[in-house]
Amino acid sequence: MPFAHVNGQKLYYEDTGGEGPVIVFSHGLLMDGSMFAPQVEALRSTWRCITWDERGHGQTADLARCDPFTYYDSANDLAALLGHLGVRQAVLAGMSQGGYLSLRCALTHPDLVRALVLINTQALPEQPEKMAGHEVLMKAWMENGLSDEIAGVVAHIILGDGWAGAPQWQAKWRGFTVPNLMQCFTTLASRDDISDRLGAITVPALATKRRPPGSAGEAVEV
Repeated sequence: MPFAHVNGQKLYYEDTGGEGPVIVFSHGLLMDGSMFAPQVEALRSTWRCITWDERGHGQTADLARCDPFTYYDSANDLAALLGHLGVRQAVLAGMSQGGYLSLRCALTHPDLVRALVLINTQALPEQPEKMAGHEVLMKAWMENGLSDEIAGVVAHIILGDGWAGAPQWQAKWRGFTVPNLMQCFTTLASRDDISDRLGAITVPALATKRRPPGSAGEAVEV
């Protein structure tokens, strides 16, 4: 299996290869690179598509520990992964957490970024009332395991309602360990406000807001 040993990490990735322009997909919290399988399948004939598992997630995760990190560290991981693969410039497509790190990568490694695709993400910190609810949810999960009720709430938040693929992700969530849950949630909760720095990003960007399965997404070019 392909791993990149960069920044003290062992990052799992998949790369379709080819000579086309490069797009790298960065997944959301509690997900992994496989969430973008349909997009990779649709684009691989004309694009070189790269997916990866971020710190604390998927095949990158160390089940026994997860050292403190920020989304700037994740942005550096992405930049190092592209360097490892010999990619000089790429379109960065990120969902939620993947968007947080993609924005920070555009700020800290601007020469690497050809354009941005930002899916259900933001430059602001999480709203305090939402974080309070997340804290209750995560505490119950870490103390008592992932119950069917909590799994249903998490699926509603991340996937929306009524998606047939939800059980497969819920099965993956049951494999998360406390060290990874705790640190990934801490990273989410402690991210900084970069809204006043967005003007420094000059590449084209497409921002989309996720809708429930079966409805059209709202897209805004910025």
